[in-house]
Amino acid sequence: MSATLADSRKTRRELQLVTFRCADLLLGLDIGRIQEINRHTDIASVPEAPQYVCGAINLRGDLATIIDLRTVLGMPRSDVTRRSRNVMVKHNGEMVGLLVDGVSDIVATSHDRIERPPANLNGIDGRFFLGVYDMPTEIVVVLDLDEVLTFEY
Repeated sequence: MSATLADSRKTRRELQLVTFRCADLLLGLDIGRIQEINRHTDIASVPEAPQYVCGAINLRGDLATIIDLRTVLGMPRSDVTRRSRNVMVKHNGEMVGLLVDGVSDIVATSHDRIERPPANLNGIDGRFFLGVYDMPTEIVVVLDLDEVLTFEY
């Protein structure tokens, strides 16, 4: 097998997860899905918005909706602190920010090390998760971004 083919197979299986916290839960999202991470700044309220919508921000001329990931997952609403961040992703051509308690790290792993998620994790519906990655010190719960952003809660 050529080195190029072997490298190609290895690359396809590698996975980099940006990890962040919502309460005591360490969550991860494929780095390829993230557009940017920014500080949680003042946002404009959106009248008649669902409870999980924090509001909207102007992101370099584009409107971006900010949603409280804790609320989506059925946890108590986030208290915004200096560590709070918006994890900005693109969904159906629009920018959406996930308000999280803080960003932790980038974790390198491989797809074959991601295990099936439990049906219920800390009382949270398992449909929001692609799997779990067991690190030496704690577990990273990998988010299913498409399920989180269905907005059918």
